[in-house]
Amino acid sequence: MFLGTHTPRLDDKGRLILPAKFRERLAGGLVMTRGQERCLYVFPMDEFVRVADQLRAAPVTSKAVRDYLRVFLSGASDEIPDKQGRVTIPANLRHYAGLDRDCTVIGAGGRLELWDTTAWEAYLADSEQAFSDQAEEVIPGLL
Repeated sequence: MFLGTHTPRLDDKGRLILPAKFRERLAGGLVMTRGQERCLYVFPMDEFVRVADQLRAAPVTSKAVRDYLRVFLSGASDEIPDKQGRVTIPANLRHYAGLDRDCTVIGAGGRLELWDTTAWEAYLADSEQAFSDQAEEVIPGLL
């Protein structure tokens, strides 16, 4: 499970050094794609295959399903980190997420999310009160 918040930087070649605690899980390959709220989702290859299999089971007769599949899969890029734990983020995905230099990588359970640090801080500031207010409504009886 991916947990925590990390703040690596992109180098001049558009590469990101993966946080050390995640490298072993991602060493065999990963898939990054457009996420929601203008972040990138980063999945271990096996988890991406599982998610893609579930998506393929959705009815393509639904326009919402077709739209989601197009955006999610058309931006996907499979990558293998190098020996230093660096991974290249394709230019189209860097542009989508507004990634320039300072990045924030958050653990989101089965995936990582990669954010521009300024965008992450703004999102978190906007979402913290809603998080507090809705905890009981989102997952009744959990806490």
